[in-house]
Amino acid sequence: MFDIFRKHTKIMMVVMFLLIIPSFVLFGIDGYNRMKNSEGVVARVGGHDITQSQWDQAHKIEADRLRAARPNLDAKLLDSPEARYATLERLVRERVVGLAAEKARLSTSDSRLARYLQDDPTIASLRKPDGKLDMDRYRQLAAGQGLTPEGFENSVRRDLSNQQVEAGVRVSGFSTPAVADIALNAFFEKREVQVVNFLSSDFSSKVNPSDADINAFYQSNSALFQATEQAKIEYVVLDLDAIKKSIQITEADLKAYYDQNVARLSGAEERRASHILINAPKDMVAAERQKAKAKAEELLKLVRATPSSFSDVAKKNSQDTGSAAKGGDLDYFARGAMVKPFEEAVFGMKKGDISDVVVSDFGYHVIQLTDIKSPKQRSFEELRQSIESDLKTQQAQRKYAEFAEIFTNMVYEQTDSLKPVADKLKLEVKTADKVTRHVQPGSSGVLGSEKFLSALFASDSIEKKRNTEAVETAVNQLAAGRVIGYQPTQVLPLTEVHAQVRDRVIASKAVELAKKEGLDKLTLWKKDAALAHLPAAVVVSRDQAQNIPMPLVVAVLRADATVLPAWIGVDLGTRGYAVARVNKIVPRNEAAQSSAPQDRNQYSQWWTSAEAQAYFAVLKERLKAEILVANPAKNLTSLVKTHSSTDAVAASK
Repeated sequence: MFDIFRKHTKIMMVVMFLLIIPSFVLFGIDGYNRMKNSEGVVARVGGHDITQSQWDQAHKIEADRLRAARPNLDAKLLDSPEARYATLERLVRERVVGLAAEKARLSTSDSRLARYLQDDPTIASLRKPDGKLDMDRYRQLAAGQGLTPEGFENSVRRDLSNQQVEAGVRVSGFSTPAVADIALNAFFEKREVQVVNFLSSDFSSKVNPSDADINAFYQSNSALFQATEQAKIEYVVLDLDAIKKSIQITEADLKAYYDQNVARLSGAEERRASHILINAPKDMVAAERQKAKAKAEELLKLVRATPSSFSDVAKKNSQDTGSAAKGGDLDYFARGAMVKPFEEAVFGMKKGDISDVVVSDFGYHVIQLTDIKSPKQRSFEELRQSIESDLKTQQAQRKYAEFAEIFTNMVYEQTDSLKPVADKLKLEVKTADKVTRHVQPGSSGVLGSEKFLSALFASDSIEKKRNTEAVETAVNQLAAGRVIGYQPTQVLPLTEVHAQVRDRVIASKAVELAKKEGLDKLTLWKKDAALAHLPAAVVVSRDQAQNIPMPLVVAVLRADATVLPAWIGVDLGTRGYAVARVNKIVPRNEAAQSSAPQDRNQYSQWWTSAEAQAYFAVLKERLKAEILVANPAKNLTSLVKTHSSTDAVAASK
């Protein structure tokens, strides 16, 4: 049957080309487009989409940067929905500003980029003692951001160009002292007030709920008395420490490393020097610099003629206020502690030598090398433990990528057990009970990772008891887990939570009693202020609340100043109710404000920031920028009902 295919190969190839390949191409392209379109779009700027994967990558880079900068930072803060949303907002802002820069044809020249990189402290720290850039460390810096050196430089160039978009607004923002004082005087205005609190805690003893009350509350608020879903899990963690346990270093390798690095491991050579400095900063006029140089040369001749007089000459003539009183003594220092010209001179001298005049950014130096402290060579036994640890760390870092690939593949391919990957990579299978969907206070390690917990509580993991995928929970750390026991959310029976329900009923009714008492007193005192027994008056302001709840402070400051004294009442939520009598306004005493200039400057900064935000809002609208996912941040604004002598005033913190 297949002879026809063998005999007519070329014909069959033509048929395949005409029939099969075009359809594959068409369906393939269409399939690619469907795949691209199906990828979640989380934001859009100027008609350009920001996808879920781009958001994930940006957040990973940001989280890695923060972890490297602050190793003690709680990992769960970086993995929170709020932190991820902040990254998306930043990504949108970068796209908006970048597109605005592109439309305005703003760019950064090569010379501007070079000057910026040369002045950048991070780049400066990568320079070798001879001043040349350490390209290996430079590549590592770029790689840490997922970039090549060229990509890193393009990123910096883009940032510099983008900064020009808002620079005009930020550098031109200002406010006059008069305008600033009007705003600040209103903000810092004070009012004299007398406050009576009706706290719910004072009414708790008056509440004795019946069984019917307790049952009714339980039925109406059953969601408050649920047992949180929990899981019993087992998990494995792959990190550098785990890899190091599987690495064995031979004695020969340890000794070879010791022989090659004993000088470095024993410590750096230190030198002690004294100097005479004649100040001559770079911006000094040429004539003055020439005088300073001549002075230094004159002192050099003097100390070379009588080396023992160096200390006395330094005390009388050195313009380095820090060392002159000590005869110019700088104590011991190693390489890297001094500016380059000074260091090169000192480490090129012999003990007792006096240098020629050395020029640095500070001026002209005459240096005497007074001592050399060579490090004591440490024995192999002293260094053995640290050498072994260093070598294991180096090998673990080199092997991590290989182990990570094995780890990722095995937990995916053998989904019903973690034992195979643990045996293969010599990892420990750990267990944890009562694990919840969200990070609990005090959780640490991988159990403090929202990302890992999210994978554990995915439906596939819970229902089918399959391994999670390999989850990156920290830098150089992967984890995988599986659910071996699960308890869903359920309402606890009333018999188990009776005491909790009763406490809540008491608290609820106590709040009602406190508010009723407060409203009754407010009505009574408005009619006849003589019936009120008020405490001593206090003066409150936004920055000096005097331990008064902020909703009450805000309500006091909003009271109608034309009808003082005025009575107001403020609902304090679960705390109860407060009644206040606002007696008078206490103006801000600007004359006594020693910080007035700083306050005005702060106000100017606030105003400039507001202008920049407003300008960015215009750019967002102009470029049709929008975020397509919900903001997870909780609404922290609470509306507080207030009652004044004339009407109800809405006050919020």
